[in-house]
Amino acid sequence: MSDLVVVSLEAWDDVWRRNQYLVSGLLDRDPELRVLFVEPPDDPVHALRSGSRPSFGHRPQQVAERLWTFRPVKALPRRLDPGADARLARSVIRAAKLVGMPRPLLWVNDPGAADVARLTGWQALYDMTDDWVAADRPAAERTRLITGERWLLQHAAAVVACSPELVRRKGDQRDEIVLIRNAVDVARYQLPTERPADLPAGRTAVYVGTLHRDRLDVELCIATARALDGVGTLVLVGPDALSAADSTLLRENGVLLLGAKPRDAVPAYLQHADVLVVPHVVSDFTESLDPIKLYEYRAVGRPVVSTAVAGFREATDVVVADADRFTDSVQQAMQTSWLFPERADFTASDWSDRVSQVAALLAPR
Repeated sequence: MSDLVVVSLEAWDDVWRRNQYLVSGLLDRDPELRVLFVEPPDDPVHALRSGSRPSFGHRPQQVAERLWTFRPVKALPRRLDPGADARLARSVIRAAKLVGMPRPLLWVNDPGAADVARLTGWQALYDMTDDWVAADRPAAERTRLITGERWLLQHAAAVVACSPELVRRKGDQRDEIVLIRNAVDVARYQLPTERPADLPAGRTAVYVGTLHRDRLDVELCIATARALDGVGTLVLVGPDALSAADSTLLRENGVLLLGAKPRDAVPAYLQHADVLVVPHVVSDFTESLDPIKLYEYRAVGRPVVSTAVAGFREATDVVVADADRFTDSVQQAMQTSWLFPERADFTASDWSDRVSQVAALLAPR
């Protein structure tokens, strides 16, 4: 393996997720590897309609040694441009050629990007991190995702899933699906840090993750913040992908939204929380997840209260509570007396182990 094109569901930014940990680890292991990381396309028409400032993508740009990022542009909505996906796929092919990758390996996260594999014949690895066909999406988008995923499950050289539930769900379409779970950067979470300046005084219940209705139970967050009034503060740390109305409603009810934080800053928020919370909806979509926060929360050893979602539901060191008992459980857990690093789990699964698994899959046969 010398050239790798990764078609990702997230941008390469300071908020590290599965892709960045794995890609960074692969680059560290293999001095010959070069990576083109394809970010989600800019959609200027949608941005204008939603009142945001439009962006128009960027050509391949080098962001680290042997690593380039590329962001294509979706010029028109798919209902006006039926060839939008093929056009996006061809822009990825051109970008790969620009950085000297005529025949790379292809790593696909986004099932909607199956056209890249179809048009090129590049050997592909399909890495399933979520069951996007189970998410609440418009009918046309869901059909597009189902079609792309079906093709990838049938034709990809290798298929990876991050959770046993995803392996089970897709097993009728693919005999061999490799389970490669998520993990944590143990070394960073071992290092004691100072309390973040924007973490409020007093007791805090902290959630770290992307704020999105697919996962986050907004109404439960509001109920929790109200119950904590005068006792502590519910703090949400992570990129805000909620509607403006949802974000406003949370703030009006006492929830503190701190926004996205660089990966090196995240451990501090976890280490200094009085309790870590997972106010997630329980749905077919969240049942497919292997939450990275499960590993990160466990690494710092703070008390954890979660709804009955996959991963946390099976954990023996987590208080699992339904919506009716969630707020009471958070209040009780806030009374903890131990401090980090007591009870921290520094034997948690490390990303380096997952990198080894992916490297073995990508190795020439």
